[in-house]
This record gives sequence, structure tokens and C-alpha cells, in this order.
Amino acid sequence: MNMKKTITTAVALALGTSLAFAGGGEGKRGMHHGRHGMHGEAGMARMAEKLNLTDAQKAQLKEQRANFRASNEARFETHKDTMRQYREARKAGDTARAEQLKATLEIQKGELQQLRKAQHEAMLGILTPEQRIQLEAMKAEHKGRRGDKRQHRPN
Repeated sequence: MNMKKTITTAVALALGTSLAFAGGGEGKRGMHHGRHGMHGEAGMARMAEKLNLTDAQKAQLKEQRANFRASNEARFETHKDTMRQYREARKAGDTARAEQLKATLEIQKGELQQLRKAQHEAMLGILTPEQRIQLEAMKAEHKGRRGDKRQHRPN
């Protein structure tokens, strides 16, 4: 189960966690506490199952995710710290400091998005052409459901 959890986490991370980091992890809406199906443990398990990953692919994805996390942990921590400082500056009413930190956050966000894009490309290299097609279909379906929910929200 632990290996399955790790693999499914890797797949989900590669598919859409840029929003988790872009949001700065405020509250409980980060990568591991999101309300959307792709972020929960059960959602990740379903995704790995739907892609029908081989044991070799699971091992490759596990290694890729571990390497990605290890090599970028400092960047993630720096981003989290900058976000914390930004929130504190806004709460204190220090608009000059908040604006400075906001600019820094935008730069960090772009860097993190590029890192995730490279990781996603590496993940695609592990999947078969059929799995890539299936993954794109799953992403489109998820995006469509997410859009439908947003259209029906009360103002």
C-alpha cells in the first residue's frame, strides 16, 4: 500500500499540483488537503489504477518523485516562507513590504511551474503512448468537471 500511495502521489503531482504551490498552501487547501479528487489519496490510487501502470513504471515514478522532492525541497520551503512573510505583511498593513514580497512570489511561482513542467515531461517519458493519451483524456475530463462546478457556484 505504501508503494501504491507513493506512485499515485507522483502521478497526481505531475498532473496538477502547480495550483497547490501557486496558492501558497494557505489553510487546508494545499496538495494533500485539497477537496478535489485528484489530490486525495483515493483519487491518486484511482488514477494509477486507470493508467494500469506496470511495476517498473511505478518504480520509475517513485524514484523520479523522490529525486524531484529532494532536489527542490529548498525551493519549496523558500516559497512557503515568502508566502508566510507576505501574509504577515498584509495582516500588519505593511503594503510596501507586501508588494515587494508579492513580486518575489510571482518569480518563485514561475520557477516552480517550470520545475513541475519539466517533471511532468519526464513522467510522460515513463508512460506508454496509450497511457499518455489516457492521461490527457483524464485531465480533460477533470478540467470539465471542475469548470462545471465553478459555473454553478452561487455568488
